[in-house]
Amino acid sequence: MASLWRAATGMTDNTTEYDGVEFWSNPERTGWLTKQGEYIKTWRRRWFVLKQGKLFWFKDSSITRASRPRGVIPVATCLTVKGAEDILNKPNAFELSTRSDTMYFIADSEKEKEDWINSIGRSIVQHSRSVTDSEIVDYDNNSAKR
Repeated sequence: MASLWRAATGMTDNTTEYDGVEFWSNPERTGWLTKQGEYIKTWRRRWFVLKQGKLFWFKDSSITRASRPRGVIPVATCLTVKGAEDILNKPNAFELSTRSDTMYFIADSEKEKEDWINSIGRSIVQHSRSVTDSEIVDYDNNSAKR
């Protein structure tokens, strides 16, 4: 789990993870979520912003150009986002998972949880690696298109 957390909290060598994303302007989705800490497993309420395939979080909701995220997750690295009430025994819980890591969140309501799952899910699909034209196989001719 450490690799997702290091990437999410900016503890990787790539400190420009959010450069070029104007998270303060016209985000796809924003709102309060409660997230679990990596090392100290306390739950903390954070303001989340989803924009251009990245999920940012902040301590408060007054986001400006000068704001610095507490963490960022590139959603293209995520495989699933789904409800997790049964895992955490908490209402409105959901999880965001990569091949090796899982992060947990709690929304304020069932509707908020479903809205976040749908928004993050759409972003995962939009920002994951797409099939390029050269990789499309033409099964009628049994060869790849060029």
